[in-house]
Amino acid sequence: MLRQRGCVLWFTGLSGSGKSTVAAALESALVGAGHAAFVLDGDNLRHGLNSDLGFSPEDRSENIRRAGEVAALFADAGLVTLTAFISPYRADRESARAAVGPERFLEIFLDVPLEVCERRDPKQLYRRARAGEIGEFTGVSAPYEPPASPALVLDTSAADVSECVGRLVALLRRRGFLADAVPPAGTGAARA
Repeated sequence: MLRQRGCVLWFTGLSGSGKSTVAAALESALVGAGHAAFVLDGDNLRHGLNSDLGFSPEDRSENIRRAGEVAALFADAGLVTLTAFISPYRADRESARAAVGPERFLEIFLDVPLEVCERRDPKQLYRRARAGEIGEFTGVSAPYEPPASPALVLDTSAADVSECVGRLVALLRRRGFLADAVPPAGTGAARA
């Protein structure tokens, strides 16, 4: 009925790499083409479901564990689920993969240079982390472990959002998650 199979695209990368922006644009393109898609964003989950968690390594792991379980439920319901989490640790992303099922889990690495992420920094988080106001900040005072074998690598400093969406749609079609073409973002076919 939906002309799709449920799956999870797990966007990972530093703060400011474009995870939420690309996920939202892909969601818009998919929904505009009649597909059921939904974005689970790290910021939104931390205000509700995960509001009891901080940013210690243990809390970061629990945040991702919960997100992986929710994403698996959405995929079970047939949705193309788009997650936008820094998810800095490989082991946590592998746990999410296990919850979803490896055949339905596509890890998308937004590999953007740290300097570009810092320049974007709309919330001034990098500035605050460099000033010592925020501890345990990924990329500054806490580690980020890049994926070993992502399904797709995107550099939003070299490709615009529309190009990224086109590459993601092609990936979804190639892997058999979409039954028909989805117009790229910005063509007018997708709903805003």
